[in-house]
Amino acid sequence: MAKTKKEENSSGVDLLENPDALAGKAEEFFNSKKNQNLLFGVLGLAILIVGGLTFFRFQQGNKNAEAQREMFQAIYYFEQDSLGRGLNGDGNNYGFLDIINRYSGTKAANLASFYAGASYLKLGQWENAIRSLEDFSSDDYLLQARAYSLIGDAYMELDDFDKAIGAYNDAAGYKPNKEFTPVYLQKLAIALEESGDVTAAAAAYDRILNDFAKSRMEQEALKHSARLKGLAVE
Repeated sequence: MAKTKKEENSSGVDLLENPDALAGKAEEFFNSKKNQNLLFGVLGLAILIVGGLTFFRFQQGNKNAEAQREMFQAIYYFEQDSLGRGLNGDGNNYGFLDIINRYSGTKAANLASFYAGASYLKLGQWENAIRSLEDFSSDDYLLQARAYSLIGDAYMELDDFDKAIGAYNDAAGYKPNKEFTPVYLQKLAIALEESGDVTAAAAAYDRILNDFAKSRMEQEALKHSARLKGLAVE
């Protein structure tokens, strides 16, 4: 005999409100050979995924620690302005490029991209500097903003003022702080003036005066803001 709509709805409510009915349905499900195979297959897959992720994180942790140790000498060369050895190694120790290639995906390789970009910038290899610095990513307020600023410096050397302006805007807008943001705003103002937009350049200096009063850039900002505003009305 076919169930009425009311009986079908009542059956559904019973399953939700009657623990015995729910337990019976569960037992019926687990007793099915097909459902058992499905269940164990899902559980097995879940165990493999969790185990795989745990192993991957363990391996990445070990790999990162090893990369950090290997990068120590390259950082020393960078600080001593021995940039070729810092980038390419010395035959016994890895350089930043080796760290990036051999330890891809680690925090150390990410940091090596920053050092490589800064090295290329010092060597005057602007395109290589941009590529390396764009590969770097960090939540650190100092390093990430600094990377954007160095990208802007490279574009300035290439006379690509529009891209320099974009990079300096990124630097100035990334976790603003009174220590470094005024410096990035000054670079932004210089790039804007070089591009011919003296009004926007003056506005960048005004941001230093308004948002970062008493910063070490205050007097420079005051002087150049007045100069640029004078140029704008000529």
